Amino acid sequence: MHSREFERNYKRLYVPLCMYALRLVDDTAVADDLVQEAFLKVWRYSEDGGVIESFSSFLYRTVRNECLLYLRSRKDMVGEEFIPEVSEEDIDTSERDARIWRAVATLPEKCRKILLMGKQQGLSNEEIADELDISEKTVRNQMTKALSRLRGVLKDDNKPFFLPFL
Repeated sequence: MHSREFERNYKRLYVPLCMYALRLVDDTAVADDLVQEAFLKVWRYSEDGGVIESFSSFLYRTVRNECLLYLRSRKDMVGEEFIPEVSEEDIDTSERDARIWRAVATLPEKCRKILLMGKQQGLSNEEIADELDISEKTVRNQMTKALSRLRGVLKDDNKPFFLPFL
């Protein structure tokens, strides 16, 4: 595999793989490290002449194995039976989650902060307004603006819009 092809795959798969790993290890920094390690292993395997038929499937499997090794190394050992093989649903979910986070990252800072405080942290409009020292009306307006922009970016004619983990 040429370095340009590898780089294209890296850019395309990095965030979805991190979302997949995050669901398994429940730690953002660890998930990021494990995905980096998986890419490194796949690069080395490829450089050593290994043949990869489906780069995406191979990489997801490698990330799964890295997560399994990490979880086994912790005190609360986890057996392989608790981490199922990578399915198409896992890949689709990871890609969806990555699209959502990319879209959230494009929001203006104020909108993004209010959206995450409300949807991720579960704060009420009043609590957000108090914490940010702004009016509740501003919170409502920013939340509406954020959700409207996300709907525009994430709309898909075949699927309803929702934010499953926010």
